[in-house]
Amino acid sequence: MGKVTGFMEFERLEEGYAPVPERLRNYKEFVIGLKADEAKVQGARCMDCGTPFCNNGCPVNNIIPDFNDPVYRGDWKNAFAVLDSTNNFPEFTGRICPAPCEAACTLNVNDDAVGIKSIEHAIIDRAWAEGWVVPRKPVAKTGKKVAVVGSGPAGRPPRSSSHAPATT
Repeated sequence: MGKVTGFMEFERLEEGYAPVPERLRNYKEFVIGLKADEAKVQGARCMDCGTPFCNNGCPVNNIIPDFNDPVYRGDWKNAFAVLDSTNNFPEFTGRICPAPCEAACTLNVNDDAVGIKSIEHAIIDRAWAEGWVVPRKPVAKTGKKVAVVGSGPAGRPPRSSSHAPATT
């Protein structure tokens, strides 16, 4: 649940962004995530609202208060386990999602919502750094194959390094 009075004590913290000139030099991520102590503050803002509408607002039905609380308590591995129980790919779904969970946050009625998206980023980034994200092989293979159809990055083979943008 976070800290009982956390939503009254702490302000919402936003993730930062790399400066535009730096972003123009590469295709790397430009969002600067929250540090562990900042994510803890955001987790503390999650209140015991009774009916967590944020869960209903989440397109993948993440159980948001259940991963906010372990972040607040510093139990990152459990926070990852909760997030991973409902979302197989939070490393990218959490980055492209427009965060309707934050719009549904009860705190959003008369204050800034809990920074749910930034907490999710912090959890999965930490999970990758700590080696908690591991491949799960299927119990049985179907023998079926998958093809990516269409244009764009998903349908193209990787470009050679000679075509990559300059990073200087």
